[in-house]
Amino acid sequence: MSPISKRVLVVDDNACVRKTLCELFTSAGYECVEAENAARGLERAEHAQPDVIVLDFSMPVMNGLEAAPLFKKRFPRTPIVMFTMFANESFARTAKEAGVDEVFSKDRAGRLIPKVGALLETSQK
Repeated sequence: MSPISKRVLVVDDNACVRKTLCELFTSAGYECVEAENAARGLERAEHAQPDVIVLDFSMPVMNGLEAAPLFKKRFPRTPIVMFTMFANESFARTAKEAGVDEVFSKDRAGRLIPKVGALLETSQK
């Protein structure tokens, strides 16, 4: 499946992380929409209708675990990737219970694009 015309919503409070991820996704052929927090991400998602959501865990006001069920309720078929420094088995179990499809460590950012592509293929079946 070609990523052309697939839209990714990147929700992270760090502007540098958002910029870097959007550059990675854009260079891989995705359209990228970004939001600086979960509340703004929910607003942007309503308009953007993303094919996948990349969500940070540690954000002010509402963290990714609090936001994931809200995204999943509004977009039940849209995969959510939690992109975090807190990636371990225990956290991954908690995140999956919150509606996250995949937990991905920020120190493995270079492998995020193929992971998102595979997730999109699986969710389209």
